[in-house]
Amino acid sequence: MKTRISALHTSRIEATIAAVIIAASIFTPSCRRSDHWRITEGSVWRTTYRIVYDSPINLDDSVIIELNRIEQSLSPFNPESLISRINDNRTDFTDSLIDSVFAVSSHVSAQSKGRFDPTVSPLVNIWGFGTDASARRRAEADSDTARFTVAPQLIDSAMQLVGISQCHITDGRIIKKHPATTFNFSAVTKGFACDIINSMFRRNSVCNFMVEIGGEVVASGHNPDNKPWRIQIDAPDLSSPATHNALRIIPLDNCAVATSGNYRNYHNTLAYGRVGHTIDPATGLPFNTPTLSATVIAPTGALADAWATACMASHPDSAIAAISRQPHIECLLAISTPDSIRIASTPHFPR
Repeated sequence: MKTRISALHTSRIEATIAAVIIAASIFTPSCRRSDHWRITEGSVWRTTYRIVYDSPINLDDSVIIELNRIEQSLSPFNPESLISRINDNRTDFTDSLIDSVFAVSSHVSAQSKGRFDPTVSPLVNIWGFGTDASARRRAEADSDTARFTVAPQLIDSAMQLVGISQCHITDGRIIKKHPATTFNFSAVTKGFACDIINSMFRRNSVCNFMVEIGGEVVASGHNPDNKPWRIQIDAPDLSSPATHNALRIIPLDNCAVATSGNYRNYHNTLAYGRVGHTIDPATGLPFNTPTLSATVIAPTGALADAWATACMASHPDSAIAAISRQPHIECLLAISTPDSIRIASTPHFPR
């Protein structure tokens, strides 16, 4: 699902999140307004990015440097990235990027009562949404003669590896719940990458920009028409998931927005019915909820990205209640009803 463009050591977690928010959101007095608009776009982490910014200096190379830095640290698709080497037990040393996304992930996991958990990959795999090609083929080939099922003992075995609350980082080294526990921060990395580009622009006194990576967006200042950035939230369309009709168009300035949804990535199975890709870390089962999509506005892309996923793994009322307890965070849910789609949101989500 995309938005479109038109207790661990509690004190340490809070300090790290605060540092990310400050770095990503401060407007420096030296911000330059130049009306030299530039666009850079490309592919990264099996998705696309598009960045529009106002600067007399071409910063495209700096964008690439930052994306490559994140790739080398956090990409689960790169077998030589630091997170891949941690997952393979080739090292237990972290870096500042892993420390940051681990802190944000642990915070959102705790605040959402475990609904967000980047160690959930073993469960995602057995349900046919991850790297297990055999499970995916069986799910896609579901039929009367070869029904796709997941044995309870397989779920129990995978559950022994899941639980970020039982992992921690101490003195730059990560301690896992189990040697086979793995980390996939994909549900926070795109938003976090938007924050990193945001910080790079701030260092270069760039005030007006929009960073979109895989549908997650951070925006600041105004667009090339000297108007506020306006971001389209897609309306879920079960009959045509690839369409991009507007559910709502919202202004965005000096903050981030992320959307997560289940209606574009699912299996239709005879044994379970419609199985979405959001897996409940508490039960090991696909989380069946009437929520079709969740859009979150937050001070940083990392928080918006993580909370959008947490909302998809929660019942609508629980998601709204959890977001309402978070400072400076708002959400909008698109909820399926028998006849239509119902919208629910926190009080201050833009109308």
